[in-house]
Amino acid sequence: MKGQLKALLATVLILALCTFSLAGCAKGDGGAAGSGTGDSQAKDPYIVGAVLSLTGSYAGLGAPEQNAIEMEVARINEAGGIKGHPLKVIYEDDGTDPAKAVAATARLIDQENVIAIIGATGTGQSMGMRTEVDRAALPQVSVAGGTVITSDFDPLVFQTPWSNSLVVPYTMAYLKKQGITKIAIVTDTGGFGADGQAVLKAQAPKAGITITTAQTFNPGDTDMTSQLTKVKGTDSQAVVMWTAGKEAAIVAKNMLQLGMKVPLYGSHGNARTEFVEGAGAAAEGFHFAAGKILVPESYGEGTPAYEVATDFVKRYTAAYGKAPDTFAGHAYDAVNLIASAMGRLDEGFTSEELRAEIEKTSGFVGIGGTFTFSATDHNGLSAGDLVMYRVENGNWIVEK
Repeated sequence: MKGQLKALLATVLILALCTFSLAGCAKGDGGAAGSGTGDSQAKDPYIVGAVLSLTGSYAGLGAPEQNAIEMEVARINEAGGIKGHPLKVIYEDDGTDPAKAVAATARLIDQENVIAIIGATGTGQSMGMRTEVDRAALPQVSVAGGTVITSDFDPLVFQTPWSNSLVVPYTMAYLKKQGITKIAIVTDTGGFGADGQAVLKAQAPKAGITITTAQTFNPGDTDMTSQLTKVKGTDSQAVVMWTAGKEAAIVAKNMLQLGMKVPLYGSHGNARTEFVEGAGAAAEGFHFAAGKILVPESYGEGTPAYEVATDFVKRYTAAYGKAPDTFAGHAYDAVNLIASAMGRLDEGFTSEELRAEIEKTSGFVGIGGTFTFSATDHNGLSAGDLVMYRVENGNWIVEK
């Protein structure tokens, strides 16, 4: 009997000690997580949707965009999130298809309750999403470069790449400086190419440049010799190509196959190694205007922009085994513009308050340049954020 009593007392003592120990642990965890509030629950995440082209003709753009977003979200959350709220991004693949982009946006809004949208990769998809964005009245930050995205103004829509309205005049001025006054233009029929063609036709005459012929091809086409044969029959001094898909490499290779000697100029949509790799020898001498991330020294060593860019390049290269392209930079800017605006707001903000705070962005040093938005400018960049590149031996060279 005495032995049973001793065993019972020992059991009670052990249970008491365990209860005390667990209570102490719970108190310690609660104090840390709640920052003195006694709340041991983690704060709810801020959920952002991202509609990107992870398949289709723009897959080569969408993949680095997703990489950059994931890297930045991890960095933000490792630093404590946004006032303790984790940042969560839910991805949708639009397959480089405007209809799929619309459906993806609707799903993110209706099923995931996102507070903002990043995307799309392409101009056509970005424009298609607008009806759903307007329905939900939440901010959209596009990573596509069509002028129409922000020139057809919607107070909910922002844009991180340099729009065609910046890049085309910059390119025309460079051509004129080279003594080129007659060009042929070759553009795709998708959103970015169609937008580019319209801006080229409007801006070339202002620079004193004549367009000898305007040829088009469809996204997904695999041979452009028919269009280029027509170009070859003109007295054009250069060919200006406006497309962002993998078809750009085909245009370059077809020109080489046809023995065309005139130089080929492109758009900021070609600012990626996949173009150079796909075009091979045909990429030699190719020119295009884009931002400075491909050669970070062009920001100006020691400047805040240079420090931001080199840090991004270092972290991205370590994470993914290769340097980022301009498309990764557009996504970096998008997620950080949103996160920065969230951080300036009190907790419990609405989508409309977030939109208004994004619009107040001023002097934000990003990868694409220094962003300053206003009530009438939701691109926020200038021609000073651009440089002209030349491909030489597979490398990017900044033209002086």
